[in-house]
Amino acid sequence: MRKNLSTFRTLAVTGALALAVVAAPVPLANAVGEGPNYDGNGQVTTSKLATYDEMVSFLKDQDARQSAMELEVIGQTVKGRDIHLVKYISDPAKPTILYLTQQHGNEQLTTEGALEFVRHLGTAKSGEILDGVNILIVPMLNADGAMGDVNFPLDDYQAKGDRNLTRYNAEGVDLNRDHVAKVQPETRALHENVMRKYGIDYMIDLHHQGTRSERDGELVSGSILYPTTPNADPAVVEKSKQLGAVVFDNVDSTGWGHLGKYVGGSAETISRNGIAVEYGIATLLFEMRGMSDHYLDGYALGLRSNGYLIKQTVTTLTSTAAAIADGSIADADTSFWDTLDTQTSRPGEEADDE
Repeated sequence: MRKNLSTFRTLAVTGALALAVVAAPVPLANAVGEGPNYDGNGQVTTSKLATYDEMVSFLKDQDARQSAMELEVIGQTVKGRDIHLVKYISDPAKPTILYLTQQHGNEQLTTEGALEFVRHLGTAKSGEILDGVNILIVPMLNADGAMGDVNFPLDDYQAKGDRNLTRYNAEGVDLNRDHVAKVQPETRALHENVMRKYGIDYMIDLHHQGTRSERDGELVSGSILYPTTPNADPAVVEKSKQLGAVVFDNVDSTGWGHLGKYVGGSAETISRNGIAVEYGIATLLFEMRGMSDHYLDGYALGLRSNGYLIKQTVTTLTSTAAAIADGSIADADTSFWDTLDTQTSRPGEEADDE
């Protein structure tokens, strides 16, 4: 159905991307279902995650290596860190997709997957995809939160390693509640220098949730949701559902992926809703299982799960870019949304919050 998918599905998440280190992942068959939380799944640690400086170094190296790639600074964080945009734009007339990661600084495995995706876009295998779609990637919107460089204490966070990671930016603000007021510099940079500058058709906002959400009695590897505000254009919602269909078809079918429908509200302060309304862009939320750090027991997942979650991110980005590039997204069957169960949370975990 999608010209390049069979090739990209075989891509292993290995040490080829030195920054996205995966430490001894458990077999993928154990990634979902009744799999353990961090107590049986490796220590919660940040030592295997790319720091902000390592990410920047990697992006600059890839920019020098890849003729199709351009690296742009779109603004600065509260603490003055540059916010980067990775661009693959060959023809503005082609459809464009934006992948946004780490609005929440403690949700880093989507960033690791995005970096792996960037590396693969620099190989010959990516040629057909880049011929048919423009790709934009913001790989770490909340760099201050990702580095634990914030103006409030993180003493109760669980991760061991070089740093703690927090949901909030340096001022203690949830960036994914700032898409109407746009007060924070990170959110302003995204809207002023990405959303209003480029003709974006699709966006996937990549997050993490807790570890105990389930569908059909089995723990999910992630969950998805289209815009649910009543103010969204029905045509935009339908395109968003098509984007979700591509993700579901390519992740849930793997044997190690198991997706549920996310429980999400209608507030337009959230990017999934606000961006769909303000710009008429098809948006999809993808919530990966388990966070890299948290102050609540049961939200952070041990590093042995890093491998399959990074692989899930790469699969999501690759399959959607390929479906847009070859036009097959227009034929995506959205009827699965009518029967996809909304996930529920097992006892011991608070409700997830995108």
